[in-house]
Amino acid sequence: MRRLTPVLALGALLLTALPAHAADAPAHRDSYGTKAPYAPEQNPRTYQRPPAGFVPVFTENVSRHGSRSATDSEDGDLILALWDKAEAEGQLTRRGEEFGPTVRALQAAMAEVGYGNLSGRGRQELKDTATRLHQRLPSLFGRIAADGEKIDVVSSGQGRAVDSGTAFTDALTDSDPALKPLIGPARTDKDLLYFHKAAGGAAYRDYIAHDQRLADTLKSITDQPRTHRAARTVLSRLFKDDFVERIADRVGAAQAVYNLYAIAPAMSEESPGGEGWGMERYISRSDAAWFGYLGDVEDFYEKGPGFADSDITYKMAGVLLDDFFEQAEARRNGTSDLGAELRFTHAEEIIPLAALMGLPGSTRPATPGEPYTYADNPWRGASVAPLGANIQWDVFQKGDRYLVRMLYNEKETAFRSGCHPVGKGSKFYDLDELERCFGRG
Repeated sequence: MRRLTPVLALGALLLTALPAHAADAPAHRDSYGTKAPYAPEQNPRTYQRPPAGFVPVFTENVSRHGSRSATDSEDGDLILALWDKAEAEGQLTRRGEEFGPTVRALQAAMAEVGYGNLSGRGRQELKDTATRLHQRLPSLFGRIAADGEKIDVVSSGQGRAVDSGTAFTDALTDSDPALKPLIGPARTDKDLLYFHKAAGGAAYRDYIAHDQRLADTLKSITDQPRTHRAARTVLSRLFKDDFVERIADRVGAAQAVYNLYAIAPAMSEESPGGEGWGMERYISRSDAAWFGYLGDVEDFYEKGPGFADSDITYKMAGVLLDDFFEQAEARRNGTSDLGAELRFTHAEEIIPLAALMGLPGSTRPATPGEPYTYADNPWRGASVAPLGANIQWDVFQKGDRYLVRMLYNEKETAFRSGCHPVGKGSKFYDLDELERCFGRG
């Protein structure tokens, strides 16, 4: 999450009284935003069967990398500098005394994994997703092996995306060793899977850097009394009142605590005994939810549905949607020898693709002047693009007819409004119908 200001030196007193803490409650998944670890969203036993006579002939996906460490040590360094000063002054609370050693251990674990790299949990998430893919489509992978069809693997080229692809394909070959020689060398395609930083994202980057409406909207939502109250209560768990009063940028310091809380589940396998870091002890459920909402605000306006009168945040994802169609069409047209196309990328690609496709939770932009809130918009980072998020199309054939089923985080998902399935309530769509619905005719 972007900070309002850099964290400053200790400064002037404020006389606002501290609100009492509510009783702690278990953390809610939404409070982790897009740092929420992955979980499949449907029991595979409840998947619909394809219409009679249709067999799977191709599968393709795009997956966000799995759980990872923080991208740098900034949050830990920031809050530990305050913690060291408070310790020296005798200004730690009893809970605060436990906090410093916990953060130092978490920082050490992230440094060992490598900042921004896939964690043990992240590798397991991708392996498990691949294993379930194989279990869903055993006849497809059996035919791929028997016929010597190819499996293409492509990523953004960033380390955590590359490693996610490796973990995924290793699990496939563990499920069926005959697939190993059919998996081609992993390719890098930044235009396809890192488009927010490639040539196709130039207008988007200009929007992020210079759009005044965006800047004003984010500031107006973030810099409000609720944020400052939450920051004070977060810090008062760790530091005595006098010390909290002297912290110049309480919001920045509290955001650092929240960011460590949010990344901790992704590092669970590296925790002592693999039992977790217990970071929820240091931030109340309500305060975590508020800072989680502020993170969702930023992602919603910068990557997701955004403003109702603009598609700048997601138009660039067209290159990825086009590739989904082109791969399925090539299979139908007999111009491809691929049995599977596996793509590995980032939240900056999954979130806009979900908005472009009109996936559940990503259908409602914000009306200018009416800010995005949880009360009036279903968009949640933890659902739209958790760590390990994925979108999958399975293609089924019967004669010269091809059907597509979409899974979103492994849940059977209808295509956007205006696309007609093969029957009422069905999750299967004629490829021809999808081409019509998405304007590819």
